[in-house]
Amino acid sequence: MNKPTSSVAPDSSPKAWWLEPPAHQEGASDASTNGLTSAEAKARLGRCGPNLFRDHEEQPLWLQFMARFKNPLVLLLLVASAISAMTGELTNFFIILVMVLFSVTLDFVQEHRAGKAAASLRQSVSVRARVIRDGQPCTVKVSEVVPGDIVVLSAGDMIPADGLVLESNDFFVKQALLTGESYPVEKHAGQLAAGATEIQDAANAVFMGTTVISGSARVLVVRTGAATAIGAIADTLTRTPPPTAFEIGTHRFGMLIMRLTILLVLFVLLVNAFMHKPWLDSFLFAVALAVGLTPELLPMVVSVTLARGALLMAKKKVIVKRLAAIQNLGSMDVFCTDKTGTLTEAKIRLEQHTDPQGRPSERVLELAYLNSFFETGLKSPLDEAILAHQNIDVSAWRKIDEVPFDFERRRVSVLLDKGQGRLLVVKGASEEIIGLCASYEEQGNPAQIPLDKAAREKIHAVHVDLEKEGFRVLGIAWREVPADHPHAVIGDEAELVFAGFAAFLDPAKESAGQALAALQESGISVKIVTGDSELVTQHLCGQLNIPVVGILTGKEMAAMDDAALRVRVEKANLFCRVNPAQKERVILALKARGHVVGYLGDGINDAPSLHAADVGLSVDSAVDVAKEAADMILLDHDLHVLHDGVMEGRRTFGNIMKYIMMGTSSNFGNMFSMAGAALFLPFLPMLPTQILLNNVLYDISEVPVPLDKVDAEEVRRPRVMDMKFIRNFMLTIGPISSAFDFLTFYVMLSVLQADEKLFQTGWFVESLCTQVLVIFVIRTRGNPFKSRPHPVLVATSFGVALLGAVLPFTPIGTYFGFVPPPASFYLILAGMALAYLVIVDIAKRAFYRWHVTKGVVQQ
Repeated sequence: MNKPTSSVAPDSSPKAWWLEPPAHQEGASDASTNGLTSAEAKARLGRCGPNLFRDHEEQPLWLQFMARFKNPLVLLLLVASAISAMTGELTNFFIILVMVLFSVTLDFVQEHRAGKAAASLRQSVSVRARVIRDGQPCTVKVSEVVPGDIVVLSAGDMIPADGLVLESNDFFVKQALLTGESYPVEKHAGQLAAGATEIQDAANAVFMGTTVISGSARVLVVRTGAATAIGAIADTLTRTPPPTAFEIGTHRFGMLIMRLTILLVLFVLLVNAFMHKPWLDSFLFAVALAVGLTPELLPMVVSVTLARGALLMAKKKVIVKRLAAIQNLGSMDVFCTDKTGTLTEAKIRLEQHTDPQGRPSERVLELAYLNSFFETGLKSPLDEAILAHQNIDVSAWRKIDEVPFDFERRRVSVLLDKGQGRLLVVKGASEEIIGLCASYEEQGNPAQIPLDKAAREKIHAVHVDLEKEGFRVLGIAWREVPADHPHAVIGDEAELVFAGFAAFLDPAKESAGQALAALQESGISVKIVTGDSELVTQHLCGQLNIPVVGILTGKEMAAMDDAALRVRVEKANLFCRVNPAQKERVILALKARGHVVGYLGDGINDAPSLHAADVGLSVDSAVDVAKEAADMILLDHDLHVLHDGVMEGRRTFGNIMKYIMMGTSSNFGNMFSMAGAALFLPFLPMLPTQILLNNVLYDISEVPVPLDKVDAEEVRRPRVMDMKFIRNFMLTIGPISSAFDFLTFYVMLSVLQADEKLFQTGWFVESLCTQVLVIFVIRTRGNPFKSRPHPVLVATSFGVALLGAVLPFTPIGTYFGFVPPPASFYLILAGMALAYLVIVDIAKRAFYRWHVTKGVVQQ
């Protein structure tokens, strides 16, 4: 494994290093146009390191596995299982241990995702490059390219390092993987203005991993390896991302249960010591209380619920790579997405062909088609869009000559013959074309109209309006030449007749608008984070019916610290011309504000954001790096599946919360009652083995919770695991459970005159019956009779309650120290259980009404 290397010249260059001329770049002063010598290149390789991304030393697998046990809930469960084993309760020991190991192993399977993403990124660049060494062109491994090398590039090459263009010839580069721009970018040598500080503005620089579309160039290598723009992305993928909302929630829940357990156990030990009860019995009783309080079934409930959600999502063509991402998707309240390839088709299309007045014109389409069809060389995406728009018969035309495109002219001309005369058709940058025209066409008017100042201003206004709508605009012009005109030369590009404009756009996906609207109706804010311009992005928002409430550009973000950005991210929903690091800053700023953030992207430039988000989403057509960094992969390009995934995530979260709410309320009430009973009873209110049996039977009744239905109101808005909400619910329902427990104590001691064994038996049956049956009340916010539980949950719950009632009459019951209660006890129990469920339902509805009212006030 390679040691960490800087892979850059010793003196650090400025962040926007392309603003410095080649002579001022590190190592350039002694590198002539003949390139480096082999000896100097070898020395620099030893000094700067190989042109590879930084490799991080990985921990041994066993250490990575052990790190999963840091969660306080996991530690608490392991301690409870160990104590159960020491006290002879091997069944309980095995149940808890299996649940914990199953959950931890599922998490561990996902541990290597970051490393795989970085590895894919390393493999995505070319393996060899052409450089000038000792004055001669030669081919070297990309890993051996060093700062100061001169690289020779041509069409089809992948650029091996970041560098400055020294000379170029019609040099176009596709750098969408870094910037998200749909169109190839022209690159040329020369000094830039001081404000060109973003990658999108670096017209004189090329970047590692991008590809050459056309032309050729010589480039001075400035940065290599981890110091390149793409190397910085690889470095972010190997960092540990901030904890997700689900991880934070389970950690806080574990701490809450741990604190309650410690307080209750200490209370019982102190009371029993004060009352001089046998120390060993008191210790075992306290241990049983601790085990009873720990939600040992939670890892299983979470894992099974998430796994079931993953299977359902797979049927809808969504592959879930990390199970916890399902719950995070359900809790998501901010959805960020890249533009190109996710909201758009990532394929440029000719949208409009207009005359100088902005009216649709078939004449402009015909001229543009002729120019693109007869143009030789590599077709640009704009040419391909023109040719794909409509098939036009060109059999009557014959090509005579052409003037190829170049950077200085920014246009291409073709000379054509139709038998009746020759026509020069010119296509290029609108400003340049208009400047070469002396007249223009008007539909319905066969005469050519002189292009005076007023006409130029009107035509310019049409051009500006198209650009404001986000179109990439080309100008189309022509002129007639004599029938014997033999060649096309640059001098012929004068006194042209302006025909109109060809306007291009990367169109929005048909499903995107409705899908985003569905997300917004479900309480999720939508924000677009893109490397493209604000004009293009605003036009896309108009197509998708997304209101623009605020725009923040990469340049504005660069001037902000993190605190200022956290304020601005709330008010903006368009983030334009942002680089990969700035995309990640947006995600982290939103998370710092307490939002659960999802991110959808498909390019290398999206990988850091996918890694940092609570839930990263990508598509099947994305680059490997994005798919490795993502938590979920959409196999179908229909974005409606996103909303389906959110609903499935909310149903998953709803069932997890059911178990937590039931366990923390009824379990806590019973355990609190046991601790309180120790204050006045001369014997233990329930034997340690009976407490553990009660716990196991209750857990069995909870096993079908992942299969249960979730009420519509539960999935209407995103929710997170709110510890304050859980604690308040526990403090509302728990005391009711304790009150009925103390009522049971009164019935057993005063009405039935129970001895120690009958008391313990009666309370065991009552506590098990009430905490199992209360499932049907707590599982829904509304009327329990209007929300139908899953049949399996009904069967297991009533089955466990019945088993608890008949257990005292069996030989197994005798083993656990139970005695048969009188018939009058069961009559009293039925009345008490019914009253308990009615009161809990009343308290539950009052609690939710108070919670909703308080929530509205807080908002």
